[in-house]
Amino acid sequence: MEALLFNVSGGFLEGIVRGYKAGLLTQNQYNNLTQCETIEDFRTQLSATDYGNFLANEPLPISTSTISDKATQLLVDQFNYLRSNAVEPLSRFLEYMTYAYMIDNVILIITGTLHGRNTNELLQRCHPLGVFDTMPALCVATNVEELYHTVLVETPLAPYFRDSVTAADLDDLNIEIIRNTLYKAYLEDFDAFCQSLGAPTADVMHRILAFEADRRAINITINSFGTQLSKEQRAKLFPTIGRLFPEGNNTLARADDIDQVRQAVEPVAEYRAFFDTAPGAGGGRPNGAGSESTANLLGDLGELGAAAELEDRFFVHEVHLNKLAFLQQFQYAVFYSYIKLKEQEIRSVTWIAECIAQNARDRIHDFIPTF
Repeated sequence: MEALLFNVSGGFLEGIVRGYKAGLLTQNQYNNLTQCETIEDFRTQLSATDYGNFLANEPLPISTSTISDKATQLLVDQFNYLRSNAVEPLSRFLEYMTYAYMIDNVILIITGTLHGRNTNELLQRCHPLGVFDTMPALCVATNVEELYHTVLVETPLAPYFRDSVTAADLDDLNIEIIRNTLYKAYLEDFDAFCQSLGAPTADVMHRILAFEADRRAINITINSFGTQLSKEQRAKLFPTIGRLFPEGNNTLARADDIDQVRQAVEPVAEYRAFFDTAPGAGGGRPNGAGSESTANLLGDLGELGAAAELEDRFFVHEVHLNKLAFLQQFQYAVFYSYIKLKEQEIRSVTWIAECIAQNARDRIHDFIPTF
């Protein structure tokens, strides 16, 4: 039934986003970028892609932060076009996608307020996808108490704050706990909304959001080692929608070292590969990972230094899941996946540009391609 009626309201925008996806950089284009000797050559090579002349008016030398900002602005423009043409329930789905960026922006402003910084300057550092109409109202607050009540009234995140955070929690020690508490509430709410949409959107998005939930649970566990965060507090920060829930989450909550984390994720084959550092697990560099097999993608990181980091393995698996979303039609997950793939592409482009600027040719291939 969803296939019969989907194109009435979503067909045009799905076609647009699949067109955007076709413009993502290919392996050959990445190879051309890595062979550039200067940032000027880099800009010339990028102009032959879908990025076009987005750096044409920038004076030399172009900083890598400028490249990242301009590329991000292109992504924001594409997202805003999709959002402005969307109707329910797609418009609501796209709104949910912005909540993650809103959380980061609000936490940034709260942190700045705690340290007495100029909140207007902080607004310039906020991610444009997480900007909302009433964000300037946050700058009016002069103390944490005012800021808390402003967030409750003026932002779309009010339900998450109201249910999870009190004004007394807003201090330096709790700021990361607050961030993870909000993300937990957000991921569970977003997953519930996707389930209400029914298959196939519910199936594809649950797979992606479940991985995001498990990634956060693993990161929270590892980052809490050697801190004052109790195991009870740690357990409360874990989202309850992942593949590790509930047994894996309970094991992570009790973990004291990385080996116990490895044991907690052992039942999930894909996650087991994240901690597999055995020599010979795979060869080559991450930008050579062209196989559709997740195991091969992860194995390709086996002998690297920086790129073998756990976070890079997470990014590789995230890219794989988001690519799989495009194999099904008549569902909204392609909108989410395109944004995530484009963000990964921007990270890779920025990394290559930074290596060229720093003349670090030995590490220029330590990026994660999308296609």
